[in-house]
Amino acid sequence: MTGAFERRLLVRDRGAAVLAKLWRIPWGFVLLLCLIAAVGYAALYSAGGGAPEPYAQKHAIRFGFGLVLMLAVALVDIRIIARLAWPAYAGGVALLALVLVHGTVGKGAQRWIDVGPLQLQPSELMKILLVAALAAWFRRASWERVGNPLFLVPPALAVAVPVALILKQPNLGTALITAAVGAAVFWAAGVRWWKFALGLGAVALAAPVAYHHLRDYQKARIQTFLDPESDPLGAGYNIIQSKIALGSGGMWGKGFLQGTQGHLNFLPEKQTDFIFTMLAEEFGLVGSLTVLGLMLLVVAFCHLVALRCRHQFGRLLAVGLGTNYFLYVFVNVAMVTGSIPVGGVPLPLISHGGSAMLTVMLGFGLLLSAWVHRDADLGPARE
Repeated sequence: MTGAFERRLLVRDRGAAVLAKLWRIPWGFVLLLCLIAAVGYAALYSAGGGAPEPYAQKHAIRFGFGLVLMLAVALVDIRIIARLAWPAYAGGVALLALVLVHGTVGKGAQRWIDVGPLQLQPSELMKILLVAALAAWFRRASWERVGNPLFLVPPALAVAVPVALILKQPNLGTALITAAVGAAVFWAAGVRWWKFALGLGAVALAAPVAYHHLRDYQKARIQTFLDPESDPLGAGYNIIQSKIALGSGGMWGKGFLQGTQGHLNFLPEKQTDFIFTMLAEEFGLVGSLTVLGLMLLVVAFCHLVALRCRHQFGRLLAVGLGTNYFLYVFVNVAMVTGSIPVGGVPLPLISHGGSAMLTVMLGFGLLLSAWVHRDADLGPARE
């Protein structure tokens, strides 16, 4: 009888702890994500010709699954996440290596692996795992220890390994974003600015050599960025049509389901990389800025988590995840407006695609765990 009573008390205490964590979840942020995903549903509904299939319905299902995943991860103790960060990172590197051996080839690149009926893009997942691993490495490092160059060698290699594997696929855009996300965590951890200056100098010196090792289609993207009118029916077609759609939307847009560039199939990849262009054509400058404002709120919340966390792991996690989300948005919008070369980066929670959706939601789950457990004690700094 005593044992059964103690088990009932334990179950009741655990239930109360789960309810307390659910109470601490910022439901306003969850609602914000739902609102952005709803914008994505509307855009994909339009991209599908005014029908839920083939894009919008799958988008809703993936977001629903991602929402459950996010809330489940949010309830996991942040100390457990910190302990599992490096084993998870190792698993991510193994998946990247597996892609090079048994990956599925699509559009000239080997970036996906088949997991049952799903296609997983490990390079998207790797960015989240890298942020967690770097946050775990720096979480108890003192200012003096971060200043030691030898202490920075393992995390630098931790960034270089996945970047190199992603470049082998090839996927230059994701590799650069992965490196930038890693650099953001280094900066937030207190790495001295002159070390970044040395790194940028080395990159600048290596850029001419690296250019000659790019694939032909990658060189074509750079040349098209510099002069899209040089091949208006070939390499420059995508960006020219994107600019036409952006301009034709005007201030208020042509109206929902009324976009001509998208519905007459002039706009390429309208459901993925160029979904923002379709939004701009139908909802105009006002609608585009509203969507960007919603996404800016997501980045702002990431910074709020970083400011409110009492432990370094949560702070670095929030900075890295916020940087990853910001770069998703920045690169996609800059790409479709012709500000940078086209690179195949989706717009998070809006573009069609499962890997990006689920990995972004996993990242938000880690972010919410940092918020829920923002007062947790992860130990003192080590000298």
